[in-house]
Amino acid sequence: MIKEAINNKTGLPVENHIKLSIQVSLNGLSFCILDSNDNSLRSSEKLIFAKQLTPYIILKKLKELFEKHNITKGRYSEIVVVHRNNLFGLVPMVLFDDEELPNYLKFNTKILANDHMAYDELDLNDLVNVYVPFVNINNYVYDLFGAFTFKHHGTVLIESLLQNYNQLSQQSSSGKNEVCYIYVYERQMDITIIAQKKLLLFNNFSFVTKEDFLYYLLFTLEQLKLDTGSIIVKLFGDIEEDDDIFQLCLQYINNITIFAPTQMQHPLENRDEYSIDFTTLNAF
Repeated sequence: MIKEAINNKTGLPVENHIKLSIQVSLNGLSFCILDSNDNSLRSSEKLIFAKQLTPYIILKKLKELFEKHNITKGRYSEIVVVHRNNLFGLVPMVLFDDEELPNYLKFNTKILANDHMAYDELDLNDLVNVYVPFVNINNYVYDLFGAFTFKHHGTVLIESLLQNYNQLSQQSSSGKNEVCYIYVYERQMDITIIAQKKLLLFNNFSFVTKEDFLYYLLFTLEQLKLDTGSIIVKLFGDIEEDDDIFQLCLQYINNITIFAPTQMQHPLENRDEYSIDFTTLNAF
């Protein structure tokens, strides 16, 4: 469930056009402060850790990041925390029961008895994303600012890419084809496959080599019986055309490109600002 409220715990004046987005994972942190009046970033930073850290250390790193950028001194009209992890599962809304959250995850995710679970409703596709958030991060942000919104990174990707797909389908007939979007974030790949304005699959894989990346891509397409000769594959995030991963995939996928999503909640005026994570920026 996504909690939503205007934060103003201290009672100080809030700038109603200044928004704060924070993404948290065991591999890194990122944030951006967005001025929605002119779609500019007032501040942002992305941290990648050499190894996976514990939630306790992640909280310590987040506190250091907040102190470095004086984030706690700001007053924001909207705060969103994005939890990036592979502890999630998608459930059809018609089958969903909020009393059964552990049962939706226990067969494909390692969960502990004391894990707190949450869920996001994806109205565009009548799905519910059940996941395990970083509770210590949520508690810290709540103590600082009061009520806020939190969601899973998969929710942000699915909703943003469905909007992108739907926009393309209105512009040309090619937008009705199956499209495989792959968001590359460090050594992770988020695969989102959409056809006929419906989500076919969303999954997250960790990879080490370019061969790992190709294997997960081809395996996913095979499971859905999608033809590598006709499927449209769009890569974005931490990848360029001259990367080894792209060059290897090019040998097996006929229609593969690097792309910048055209449908964004807040298109930035400065293209250099796209160095911030896609999910961090599109969380609003």
